[in-house]
Amino acid sequence: MVQRDLYLQRLIHNMWNGEIKVITGIRRCGKSVLLFDLFYEYLISQEVPEENIIRIELDQRRYYKFRNPVTLCEYIESVVREQKDDKFYLFIDEVQLTTKVTDNENGGIEVTIYDMLNELKAYKNLDVYVTGSNSKGLSRDIATEFRGRATQIHVFPLSFREFYSYTGGDERKVLDTYMLYGGMPRLLALEDEKEKKAYLSSLYNELYIKDIVERNNLEREDILNDILDFLASQISSLTNPANIANTLSSMKNEKINSSLITNYVQHIIDSFLISVAKRYDVKGKTYFKYPNKYYYTDIGLRNARLNYRQYDPGHIMENIIYNELINRGYSVDVGVVSDRSGGGNVQKEIDFVVNDADRKIYIQSAFRMDNEKKESSELASLMLTKDFFKKIIVRMDIPHNFYDENGIFHCNLIDMLLGRAELF
Repeated sequence: MVQRDLYLQRLIHNMWNGEIKVITGIRRCGKSVLLFDLFYEYLISQEVPEENIIRIELDQRRYYKFRNPVTLCEYIESVVREQKDDKFYLFIDEVQLTTKVTDNENGGIEVTIYDMLNELKAYKNLDVYVTGSNSKGLSRDIATEFRGRATQIHVFPLSFREFYSYTGGDERKVLDTYMLYGGMPRLLALEDEKEKKAYLSSLYNELYIKDIVERNNLEREDILNDILDFLASQISSLTNPANIANTLSSMKNEKINSSLITNYVQHIIDSFLISVAKRYDVKGKTYFKYPNKYYYTDIGLRNARLNYRQYDPGHIMENIIYNELINRGYSVDVGVVSDRSGGGNVQKEIDFVVNDADRKIYIQSAFRMDNEKKESSELASLMLTKDFFKKIIVRMDIPHNFYDENGIFHCNLIDMLLGRAELF
């Protein structure tokens, strides 16, 4: 079992902070293992009595009755009230599976899981942890429904560092495997290449597509699939809903409305399958509405979506770097700088503008820089910022890290992913 120390420490740090701990992430990325195995084992090691850890898995038939939030709340209250001198921990898995109910005993008001969790939060001897796999029914509501009293911990599929900590071996060979199949945890138990491909494909067919369609009552599953294919083929490239709509209209020989595309893309983002990176004017300090970049939460899911036909290591590398930065808790944008050297106004791109509170760095992703034209292109955008923030080029074609004469840090990808190179 991969230990997931980053997330485990976040849970430990937030114990008994008076807030509900909300663990989000794409389905099958390891949220349940983190809470029900790793954090549970930690509590047991701290001599917490097993009977004081209340575990409810709403996707298991024996817990279906607790999808009614009133039934759930009444049960938990009956436990914690009777033993006020004991401390209890409540784990609820897949909380988005709960339903709204009408409370006839209190004037027929509509009651949701948020109402019940806010009520349970008042018990000083109860610490609450929930997991959820869809932001539309959870993450978006944290600030409002939980009245600002929730701590969100977002879990990603395995990072390369976590993946490598389990596999060991030749770093480059393991990275090649990771770039092809990604970091969904169950892959570590599969050795056969066909089994890995079949598993990743089944996640789409049996989980993700059905979840998005059923939860949002989508009428055009075919368009949803087309959008997923399009975004998979366009990772690390700028695009917008109008561009997607035009492409699909031409492909399907029918008029596809861009507003429909906007809604469907948002549903995909809500399911945590993809993330969006907005463009940021480095000098003007403003955001552009469109176009944006879209990255797959797991590169293996992206490759499976395209049936492994479009293996472009440069774009895959950029996607992995983006996920790594987000996973570390940084705010990440796509940078835009203007080049007026030739008398015009040419916009050039910096792959990532990375913010950590009041600190900032610029990062370019370059699979290789094997000629002067490529080198000049990668360096130019960074030099145009004309500021003193650290500038980094992450590369695959250098054996060791170094600073060049412009003060730009050239960093080996594996060193970055394994935490051997300091970014800030």
